[in-house]
Amino acid sequence: MTRPFRIDVHHHILPADYVAALARVGITGGGGIPFPRWSVEDALGLMDRHGIAAAVTSISAPGVHFGDAAAARDLARRCNEISARLVSDHPERFGAFATLPLPDVDGALRELEHALDTLRLDGVVLLASQHDGRVLGDPAFDQLFAELDRRRAVVFVHPTIPKSSETIPIDVPGFAAEFTFDTSRAILNLVWSGTAERCPNVRLIFSHAGGTAPFLAWRWSLLDFLPGTRERAPRGVMHYLKSFFYDTALSANPHALRSLCELVPATQILFGTDFPFAPEPVTHLTVEGLARHDGFDEAARGRVERDNALGLLPALRSRVQRQASL
Repeated sequence: MTRPFRIDVHHHILPADYVAALARVGITGGGGIPFPRWSVEDALGLMDRHGIAAAVTSISAPGVHFGDAAAARDLARRCNEISARLVSDHPERFGAFATLPLPDVDGALRELEHALDTLRLDGVVLLASQHDGRVLGDPAFDQLFAELDRRRAVVFVHPTIPKSSETIPIDVPGFAAEFTFDTSRAILNLVWSGTAERCPNVRLIFSHAGGTAPFLAWRWSLLDFLPGTRERAPRGVMHYLKSFFYDTALSANPHALRSLCELVPATQILFGTDFPFAPEPVTHLTVEGLARHDGFDEAARGRVERDNALGLLPALRSRVQRQASL
């Protein structure tokens, strides 16, 4: 059996404390589906079976904030402490993106400091939109993004079911469509608002190949012709879209990959599984889809599946390389 080598940057955890806290406020699922089973043993088993050397964990939608800022701060802290213990227990197998209690910016700034300086986590996960309807790129989040920029932080952006979709009378699980639109709105708003220009040192990773962004990229670039766009995005919309990173979760197929590879080179694409929300057969399809994609040669596939992630996450790289040398 081949020694595990892939690095999974889109890998969720569902600790019992988190699931129980959400159940107390009547939430039993995310993305329109019930929370799946999760355990450390299940995660490691899947990783071993699919050649994944290490996974960078995150809390997925619906996050931690449901209207009570104090409760959100407490839950974010507990989730990050659990993530840090997981990394400590399995340092060569896991990294972690910290959860922040947005839209509470003051709480998010305090938790960011604790998560990166005390817990030494690898970056943060932000939901593309918040429970109050605000989307990343909103001026309310400028202070947080300025601090992320100062720290040159890696930020993994994950969708949720946006507030704007709640009244749409379509009974389809939110992950199937609304997730992709939520990510797309965040990407566009981060560019349109000028956040991407003001904060060039934030390394942004967008889930699911950027939602619809690769398909809409040229259409969005037409915004360059509108008055005011060049003041906020002086290098042109396409420049910023090409500067972001994108993962392969639920997207390692010809329809998505061909569009994504037209937008960015292999150096901007990262391997992701979406475990455990995506069941194990989907991980198999992701691995096979990347292996079959004729747009990657062996070197490019190695960058997507491993090297790009290790380049972004130096602490994880150190631990993984130390283990590989044993």
